[in-house]
Amino acid sequence: MRTAVSDNWHQLLKDPSGIRGRDRRLQLGKTMVIDKGLGLHSLTDFLQVSSSYVDMLKLAFGTSVLYDSELLRQKLRMASEHGIVTLPGGTLLEAAIKQNVTREFLDTVQHFGFTGIEISDGTIDLNRIRRTSLIKECVRRGFIVTTEYGKKAEGSVIDPEELAFTAHCDWEAGAELVTVEARESGLNVGLFDEKGQCKEAVLESVLKRVEHAGKLMWEAPLKSQQVELLRQFGPTVHLGNIAPGDALALEAMRRGLRSDTFHLGRHVYEIDYMI
Repeated sequence: MRTAVSDNWHQLLKDPSGIRGRDRRLQLGKTMVIDKGLGLHSLTDFLQVSSSYVDMLKLAFGTSVLYDSELLRQKLRMASEHGIVTLPGGTLLEAAIKQNVTREFLDTVQHFGFTGIEISDGTIDLNRIRRTSLIKECVRRGFIVTTEYGKKAEGSVIDPEELAFTAHCDWEAGAELVTVEARESGLNVGLFDEKGQCKEAVLESVLKRVEHAGKLMWEAPLKSQQVELLRQFGPTVHLGNIAPGDALALEAMRRGLRSDTFHLGRHVYEIDYMI
């Protein structure tokens, strides 16, 4: 006699890795999605499908200022109700620094209800003293702070020693994560070459020098890059600049539910005679 079938999938199918539930509780393996202009209907669909597997939503570059004010508030409110940290793009803060309106920018970001800040110098030059001061000010205001290392110009490279020093200082100042720049293209910037492939020697050098590499977030917009970093680090790696439509697929890869990362799943073999 057959037993009743539950609405719940078997746990070994939901999470073949056997650790993803624990990872989520420990805030390991964070996913940051980049929003380049989702409307309310698209955002609703995204949240319905993927909100359980997304930690941060970044409104890309300077797009935050282009929204109708009430639409922006509604988007931020919807994401926050799902426990997702919302950030304006780091480039917008860089613009505020260039225009000498940093305090006004932070006041407005708080007013609208953003819960996080990304501090970067991908386009401008920001000295160490000013960078540390900004991190501390944003922490004081109650923001969850992430910082970014690397320039956005095509052909920009990672200096492992500089990254290690920058990350150490940023964490000491109160940043939760340091993101390694790759832009939304993932091509010929930072860790990736002009074909979007990972520079293995650079990655190896970074891991030798950065004391807490588990607190780095890697921008990895391309599937091949996500697969490579999951193979290198496992499901606990923090990944950023993920397209909204790719968030669920990334979570499947973290769990070993896609052929590219099938090896991440535990292998339990047993004889199952189906009658």
